[in-house]
Amino acid sequence: MSLPNSPLRPDQQQIAHQLAQGLGRDQALWLSGFFSGIAQSGAPAAAVAPAAKRKLTVLYGSESGNAEKLAAAAVKIAEKAGFKATLSNMGDAKPAALASAERLLVIVSTWGEGDPPDSATAYYEAFMAEAMPKLPGLKFSVCGLGDTSYEHFCKMGKDFDARLAALGGERVHDRADCDVDYQSAFDAWLKGALSAFPADPSAAAVSAPALILPSVVDREIYSKENPYPSELLEKIVLNGTGSAKETLHLELNLDGSGLAYEPGDALGVLPANRASLVDEVLAATGLSGSAKLGDKTLSEALRHDFDITTLQPAIVDKYNAVAKNPDLQKLLDEEGRATLKAWVDGRQLIDLLEAYPFAQWTPESFTGALRKLAPRLYSIASSLKAHEDQVHLTVAAVRYHSHGRDRTGVCSCYLADEVQVGDKVQVYFHHNNNFRLPASDDTAMIMIGPGTGIAPFRAFVEERAARGAKGKNWLFFGDQHFSYDFLYQLEWLEYLESGVLTDLSLAFSRDQKEKIYVQQRLLERGEEVYRWLEAGAHLYVCGDASRMAKDVQQALIQIIADHGGKSPEEAKAYLETMRKAKRYQRDVY
Repeated sequence: MSLPNSPLRPDQQQIAHQLAQGLGRDQALWLSGFFSGIAQSGAPAAAVAPAAKRKLTVLYGSESGNAEKLAAAAVKIAEKAGFKATLSNMGDAKPAALASAERLLVIVSTWGEGDPPDSATAYYEAFMAEAMPKLPGLKFSVCGLGDTSYEHFCKMGKDFDARLAALGGERVHDRADCDVDYQSAFDAWLKGALSAFPADPSAAAVSAPALILPSVVDREIYSKENPYPSELLEKIVLNGTGSAKETLHLELNLDGSGLAYEPGDALGVLPANRASLVDEVLAATGLSGSAKLGDKTLSEALRHDFDITTLQPAIVDKYNAVAKNPDLQKLLDEEGRATLKAWVDGRQLIDLLEAYPFAQWTPESFTGALRKLAPRLYSIASSLKAHEDQVHLTVAAVRYHSHGRDRTGVCSCYLADEVQVGDKVQVYFHHNNNFRLPASDDTAMIMIGPGTGIAPFRAFVEERAARGAKGKNWLFFGDQHFSYDFLYQLEWLEYLESGVLTDLSLAFSRDQKEKIYVQQRLLERGEEVYRWLEAGAHLYVCGDASRMAKDVQQALIQIIADHGGKSPEEAKAYLETMRKAKRYQRDVY
């Protein structure tokens, strides 16, 4: 029997005919599914031709690397779902290119007080400008990454979402605003967004693929979700007697872990809340610490799983959704927001519990109003080439007094007060491809790192010394007092004497009547700084984002303008060109 238009050979047609003889309905259906499964698993006739795949752009703006990793994962999953996906970094792309896009996913983090990621600043400014072309026909969805401990939570995601709609784009799936514990919210958003794009008859259907983060998770056994218990080998206070600061040098063991890192990476530390604070919170809520919450007691859960310090209007809002305190609601209303913002400043959750008590909490309702306890990231202060099987940190213990209470930083004082030599600390590596040594060992570097911003530059210089790099190294360091606060002083002086460190510029703010900071030292040496930049030097900044990094950037723009004969606008463009070439990199917090 010949089957018309059959791709089967005559002998295969005969077998198919014989097989079909006498089949019942259920048997025929079963065979239909069987052969369909074979086709979908790789038969060329059933595969989606590349030309038929729906084009998708995945655009990201990332500061610490989370948005970048999630965007790369989104591309992989979209490809499996039948899309032809392209990954686009705001740091390299131009907004006008969106005019030719058909489908768009935006994954963008918010930095500081509502700012774009450092590398995405120029993109954001151009995207929001009047000259941005309209985007009729573009179908999009946005995922914002943020932190509810900041006032402008996920502002970048909200801005991109609103602007895309204003430019004529069609929102196919609602924006997701992800907190620091972002994974489940991101998974749900990605599945919903991919499913929401209009179907194409020739494209594969979206099932529900599991999210698998690329590279780091694939390569390493240990991760944020499965941290490594690292033994603390050494803990030293770096400041001298009489200092107003408490800066710790910590050495952690990696022997046998299989873990590795590069200079510029960060170490994630999973802290625990202070037991005394847990007791205060329990007393204020009237809850029993021995009450069960899943497979833990409430005390254990509050100590290890939930953030019981952070206080911001968004957290007050979640709290009062249960407590329903009328006085607190007045502050949450639009006319009271300014008063609420001022009230939460310098306060923590315990202050809210005591000022606006609620007597009907259950373990579930109370913890439902809390955020997850997030890991803290610290710039790594060592090179594996100099310290085999070890990772070092430089951590400033945060202690202050406000509104009648002594306060402590959750992770910094966990490390300072609770973890002793021999104890285990839960850690994982957070790789940062946006803060890397120059590819060539012959390239010069200028490093600017006051306070604990010195950490990655200790790693940089150790690595270069171990590799015998010939490139020049110039370090700008600042703190309060030369006698008490010159972190790693002997090491830097030895590097200077040996020639590994070419130059060392110091700014100790409290050693003279008028305060001096690193940006002033930069301006004083402006001509030489510009000469280094013109010769191809890479420029690095690490430390406080809100003041130091902004002041340093302004000083650099002034140096480029003054010594390069450029206007402020041209100087800013010069620095932006350096950033795009990865010659100007910042690790700020």
